[in-house]
Amino acid sequence: MNFKTRKLIKYEDLNARGTLFGGQVLKWIDEEASIFCICQLNTRSIVTKAMSEVNFISSAKLGDIVEIGCELVQFGNTSVTISCEVRNKDTKQTIIKIDKIVFVAVDENGRPKPHGIIK
Repeated sequence: MNFKTRKLIKYEDLNARGTLFGGQVLKWIDEEASIFCICQLNTRSIVTKAMSEVNFISSAKLGDIVEIGCELVQFGNTSVTISCEVRNKDTKQTIIKIDKIVFVAVDENGRPKPHGIIK
């Protein structure tokens, strides 16, 4: 897995327990995963279709640096499926892992369209 993006955990990223808020990390994942797919498909006309089970394994706290990594799983006719992991940069401990995130290429009306990548 290639870890390209890093985030510093700040106060606004914390939940009521003082640890990394799950919604914040999911936002980061969706953004990083979509950028990864845009680069794979060479188009910005994609939408998030589905995510498999979201598995929170550990947490992060104020001041931690986390890394977000994505890996290609498969290409479909209109879709691309990737996996994603967020881990603590220093300890390499996994914070969250999603085995399958599916993005779909869409036309100007939001309907699926073939992306033209054959692998």
